[in-house]
Amino acid sequence: RRVRKWSSVTHDGPGSALLHRKNTESEVYDDGTNTFFWRAHTVTVLFILTCALVYVTLLEETPQDTAYNTKRGIVASILVFLCFGVTQAKDGPFTRPHPAYWRFWLCVTVVYELFLIFILFQTVHDGRQFMKYIDPKLGVPLPERDYGGNCLMYDPGNTTDPFHNIWDKMDGFVPAHFLGWYIKTLVIRDWWMCMIISVMFEFLEYSLEHQLPNFSECWWDHWIMDVLVCNGLGIYCGMKTLAWLSMKPYQWQGLWNIPTYKYDCRNLYVTRFSLWSLHWPSLFFHPVCQFLLAELNTFYLKFVLWMPPEHYLVLLRLVFFVNVGGVAMREIYDFMDDPKFHKKLGQQAWLVAAITVTEFLIVVKYDPNTIMLPIPFFIMQCWFLGILLILIWTLWRFFIR
Repeated sequence: RRVRKWSSVTHDGPGSALLHRKNTESEVYDDGTNTFFWRAHTVTVLFILTCALVYVTLLEETPQDTAYNTKRGIVASILVFLCFGVTQAKDGPFTRPHPAYWRFWLCVTVVYELFLIFILFQTVHDGRQFMKYIDPKLGVPLPERDYGGNCLMYDPGNTTDPFHNIWDKMDGFVPAHFLGWYIKTLVIRDWWMCMIISVMFEFLEYSLEHQLPNFSECWWDHWIMDVLVCNGLGIYCGMKTLAWLSMKPYQWQGLWNIPTYKYDCRNLYVTRFSLWSLHWPSLFFHPVCQFLLAELNTFYLKFVLWMPPEHYLVLLRLVFFVNVGGVAMREIYDFMDDPKFHKKLGQQAWLVAAITVTEFLIVVKYDPNTIMLPIPFFIMQCWFLGILLILIWTLWRFFIR
């Protein structure tokens, strides 16, 4: 049984209250009833691992297949690293259901980043053909598909089923959208931030549909099916689940009400040191930028590495980000919420940021022609107008009001 270790700090001021909150949320200890379950078992894991290696070395005959031995050697190396990490890695902010579970995903994050670095250093042809070692069906160009099509919600020309365009969109991606945003809400834990990311991604799809054909959707598919129905319902159910489970919500919008941020924004151009006092890493690793880039990488990686949308590797990547994203988001929130207490970015947040950037660099290297396609002029006009409105709001919010 894991019980909370309540702090005896007295609430003499804001600093004491903050320290009390952190102690009561993060400090837990084992009362002795389940000591075996919560122990790291470092010696036991080392003994089992050694026995397995001795068996492979002395009792098992090594096959004469070079490709098979290479694959098995890589898998064995990864498993040894995972065994080390699960027993020895540093714990993160989460302890349930078990600290070893989150240490496992931390090590998987390291392995995935190393894999991306390896792919980044290959030629475009070799990188795509290397995917055949994972699945022989990969490494072939994707067939062209028409994603836009007829956008009439009611088609009078089809007397049999005038709503056939709507029914055609009711595929497996509809529950996937709902489930995806339900889980993202559990990760972000803020309705305001979820809606911003949801709407911003639809604008990005509008802006980049000239690069990727699967971004081309009907207007009602963007705003009714995606934002209102799938995303909106997923966010609503996610927030209800957070309240039902009594999980701590994240007040992302409230971070800008902290006096330090107000002071630094107003004095950004006053002194040459003020840019550093703004705590610029918090802005760079802001969850909006992280989420939007990670979402775009999902579509661009499939395009440049020739992976069909229904491939199991695409699903595994989403499962991976679901598990590591929750920890990374908590570490980013703590880093922005109290930079004096959390003096450095958390390990999982650091790795997720590195993965997001590395994935984008793979996209740039493997298909620069698609990335560099010029943005239509009317799209640029819309973005310039949006940036101008944001600048006006910033001047009013931090300098005028």
